[in-house]
Amino acid sequence: MSSKPRMSPVAPPYDEETGRLLAKWMPPGSDMEPLLLFRLLALHRGLTGRLHPMASGLLNHGVLPPRDREIVISRITARAGAEYEWGVHAVVSGPAAGLERELLDAFVTQPADAAVFDAHTRLLVTAVDELHDQATVRAATWRELQVIYDDAQLVELLVLTGWYRTLSTVITSVALPLESWAARFPVTSLPS
Repeated sequence: MSSKPRMSPVAPPYDEETGRLLAKWMPPGSDMEPLLLFRLLALHRGLTGRLHPMASGLLNHGVLPPRDREIVISRITARAGAEYEWGVHAVVSGPAAGLERELLDAFVTQPADAAVFDAHTRLLVTAVDELHDQATVRAATWRELQVIYDDAQLVELLVLTGWYRTLSTVITSVALPLESWAARFPVTSLPS
């Protein structure tokens, strides 16, 4: 990632409309400064307002188990080289969903068939890798996924992967700086 961002996120003090928009992206009662990603998206207020329901729906109202959701997010952001997003999830959402740091690091450093992944995790990692590399899931992988997930969950898995791939594209394209408190990629990583 470039050391100099290509765009500057909105900065405080925020005008009233921007403040309301950013508050929607933060957990209720949070006194934390809005994430740089949210502040970057706020450069396009109309789009940001339309994106929020999608983001909230996937994170707060999804039908995938939280652990599975975070596996998908961690792998796609790692594969896409979005250290910013991977690092935020590695500190906040991943551990909350029961993912240990060793596993989170493995999403960055290990191939899908690595011994560190149990069979369930390996299947999700394989599906994400196929979506990243070919924009589709191979028939054999799809059949395995159908054994575990219903149709609604499968649609969500595809959209979740695509959503975080989209965010990764924004993050890497603008060289968004990392949050000071977020995790960093392990030194060794897979090619994106």
